[in-house]
Amino acid sequence: MSGLRPQPSSPVPWAAVLRASVALAAPLAAGFALDRPAYGALVSMGALSGVIGDTADAYRMRILNIAVPQLFGALGVMLGTLVYGTGWAAVVALTLVGLVSGMMSTIGAVASVSGLLLLLNAIVGAGLPLPEPWWVAPLLLTVGGLFVLALTLLAWPLRRALPERVAVANTYLAVADLLAAAGGADYEEQRQAVTQSLNTSYDLILARRARYHGRNSAMVRLLAQLNVVIPLVEAAPAVHVRRLTLPDEIPAAVRELAVAVEESRTGRPELVLPAPDSPATRAVDSALRHAAVVVHKADPDPYNVDDRLGRPAALGVRVRRTARDVLFSGASWRYGLRLALCIGLAQALTSLIPVPRSYWVALTVTFVLKPDFGSVFSRAVLRSVGTAAGLVIAAPVLAAVPIGWWDVPVMVVLAALIPALTAKGYAFQTAAITPVILLLSDLLNHQGFDLVWPRFLDSLIGCAIVLVAGYLLWPESWHVRIGHRLADAVTDIADYVTCAFEPAGSTGSTGSTDPGGPGGSRGGTGGGSGGPGDRAERLRARRRIYRDLSVVRSEFQRALTEPPPVGTRAAAWWPLVVAVERIVDAATAARVRVNHGASPPPQEEVAGIRRQLLELADGIRSSEVLVEVRAELPGDERGVLAPLRQEVAAARAIASPQP
Repeated sequence: MSGLRPQPSSPVPWAAVLRASVALAAPLAAGFALDRPAYGALVSMGALSGVIGDTADAYRMRILNIAVPQLFGALGVMLGTLVYGTGWAAVVALTLVGLVSGMMSTIGAVASVSGLLLLLNAIVGAGLPLPEPWWVAPLLLTVGGLFVLALTLLAWPLRRALPERVAVANTYLAVADLLAAAGGADYEEQRQAVTQSLNTSYDLILARRARYHGRNSAMVRLLAQLNVVIPLVEAAPAVHVRRLTLPDEIPAAVRELAVAVEESRTGRPELVLPAPDSPATRAVDSALRHAAVVVHKADPDPYNVDDRLGRPAALGVRVRRTARDVLFSGASWRYGLRLALCIGLAQALTSLIPVPRSYWVALTVTFVLKPDFGSVFSRAVLRSVGTAAGLVIAAPVLAAVPIGWWDVPVMVVLAALIPALTAKGYAFQTAAITPVILLLSDLLNHQGFDLVWPRFLDSLIGCAIVLVAGYLLWPESWHVRIGHRLADAVTDIADYVTCAFEPAGSTGSTGSTDPGGPGGSRGGTGGGSGGPGDRAERLRARRRIYRDLSVVRSEFQRALTEPPPVGTRAAAWWPLVVAVERIVDAATAARVRVNHGASPPPQEEVAGIRRQLLELADGIRSSEVLVEVRAELPGDERGVLAPLRQEVAAARAIASPQP
């Protein structure tokens, strides 16, 4: 299995390694010094959650990723301690917590980690004897998480540059690689890298803006620099579709802009570019020169920035909107019910059947089945292998190291392995976390080496519950979810085509509004195509489409890790996924050519393309076995939409090879 092979090597995060060692070992030392080893173990458990959750680059996101989940973790352990040893009450309580945790995972990254910690700590509280009174364990766990946050923030004054600025500079570098690859075989790979980089940059700036509703001058400048790279991204498909190769001076100039962004340079830009000789190269030249002016401008007018993110709504509005989306989402309920079912079974086995089972069963279920963490099947297998490896590490420690001060240097070493191995893959992360949890558990229940074999059996039982109740018997496991998401993307492309080629001054609308994502709208692609507001709408629509396709690719990669027939069915969608991506590029290229002198297409031709795209979307939704269609799309073979017609016809002619 590919998950058992370490991921491509990356630099060891030495800062994270040092932080993990201090955060987990220092509380143990303090606990032994105060003759309260159980208290030290609980603080270290909270620190472990903080170490696992510290995955963001921007400090503001790191604060959210660490601090917010700790509050839910404290609530979880409090609920767990209230039902400790109560049998059916513990089963019902943890099942309900599992439902809430699963539904929370559909909100976003911070909410997902918060839901995970809520459930994990509730399981620990219901399965281990924790110090009295009831408020001690929640307080100590929270202190551990906040200790990690404090260690993280120590480096804030020493940071070399804003993470947001580094992200924007990396976006410019990705765009330079995209322009260099235009017309070649590496273009698709570079386009995906640009999409991911844009997502990261906009998400970081949006996170900052969510905290500061006012205009921050540094963020305004970065936002302007990020916005002006979009026309360059749009111009790339126009060059690629025509199989043109750009001179080396153009990617080099974009890389110079990346350096200027990272170093926050100002002044007059000096560009020496070859003269453009076609509408496509004129688009690149115009976009690059404008980007150079904005990048080097010291202080953009904060009230004249083409803000494509949209001003964040008030906190109360966002909370109500999120709650409504979660409560009325079918996917949210399916995730929650799936997790609740398996947690209920695991806790019933632990609480009601008179066999020596432990909280580790439900803990395993939580880690494996967390709905938004990827393939259930592959995670169950990797969890079993990783736990076995972790127990091999833990066994000699529990057998040879008595409870006491020797646990501190041992924890220094074991904690350092967590950030070092996490990047290698899920199995490696599990192998690193398992001995740490066992060592901390031993400080609470004093079972020593006797923990090893029962914990391995518990892990196998938890994985078996997930594979049977959460996978084999769960109908959704046997369906590929690529089709419906791809159909949504095709529908958005149809709306985008209509919006992009509407006659100037038209006030028609092709979709409904919904402030979703950094684009600020969902389907709101109406309005005439001539004004700056209409251009911003087109850019938002195109960014949304590329985000849709990025989600489709992620789902495709997840589905490929499933066993047959799901993995086989997923592979069958790949040609159509590529075809749809080519449609987006062709539509963008056509719009760029019109912007730079090509004749606009007739509305009858635009309507025909839209009709074919909507029929394709309906076909994708209605069946997993696509029907081949020989689409006839008449039009001027030398017109601006000729490449787009060819790509739509090719997509309609693709049929799924599955029987």
